[in-house]
Amino acid sequence: MTVRVEAQQLQCDPCRHPFGKVPVGDSFTYSFQLSNTGSETLTITSTSVQGKYFSFGEFPLPANVEPGSSVELPVIFTPTELRWTSAILIIISNSPGSPLEMKISGTGVADGAQLGISPAALNFGNVTVGSSSSLQATLTASDAAVTIWSDQSTNSEFAIIGLNLPATLEVGQSLPVTIQFTPNATGTASGQAAFISNAANSPTTEALTGTGVAPGSPNVYLSWNPGDGEAVGYNVYRGTAQGGPYQMINTGLDASTNYTDYTVVSGTTYFYVATEVNAQGQQSAYSNVAEAVIPE
Repeated sequence: MTVRVEAQQLQCDPCRHPFGKVPVGDSFTYSFQLSNTGSETLTITSTSVQGKYFSFGEFPLPANVEPGSSVELPVIFTPTELRWTSAILIIISNSPGSPLEMKISGTGVADGAQLGISPAALNFGNVTVGSSSSLQATLTASDAAVTIWSDQSTNSEFAIIGLNLPATLEVGQSLPVTIQFTPNATGTASGQAAFISNAANSPTTEALTGTGVAPGSPNVYLSWNPGDGEAVGYNVYRGTAQGGPYQMINTGLDASTNYTDYTVVSGTTYFYVATEVNAQGQQSAYSNVAEAVIPE
């Protein structure tokens, strides 16, 4: 067997690079290392870019690279639009594998723009397998207008529904978002809803949790009226005596005004109370007591 070493061999490090988020009107420079791993002098004769907003920094041509040596190729990202973009760098040389292509990308963002989401987490509680439960969150733009391009869920049991994209929010403007939980198996499920935009904090994410329970299980459905309107969520407590003690049974702050308890046992009497929690994390006193008798 004969091992052949090319006389000139151009290699890149890295060969692809995300420039990340850069405010529109600003520039960001990143340098790629181009190396000659061959045994003879390599000559780079031309460079070009396929795509918008990217350009080369100072790099005199032709550029000779001695065996075992490398040069730095500066690339500049200067976005002029609020969007994600990609491009291909094309390097032509006397290397047998020429042209060398490198993939790059970047996002033009509004300087200082932020996309907030409230609440920061949604807990769907217990939902019967095969059925669905929906909760709502709110997206809000601050500091500058924000354009939301796409959304995604990391778990197929959670779906973002009814959101027409792209959507632009002016400063202070809000957009309601409905998220649906449809468990396909019993047990706890978790995921994230992500909203990709031109905001500096993109992607904006929301933590999602819920529990799938088997159909036909005994359960207690609770509902209540909101208090003073300042609540960002609620906690549900349960005990087996009228005056307590009570144990919190929701695994996270519940944004809705209802809760289904699927962990009850036949032949047992339960007592429930709820509290509301405001944006500062302050919790109210217990509500009135609700009694539930689970038949044998």
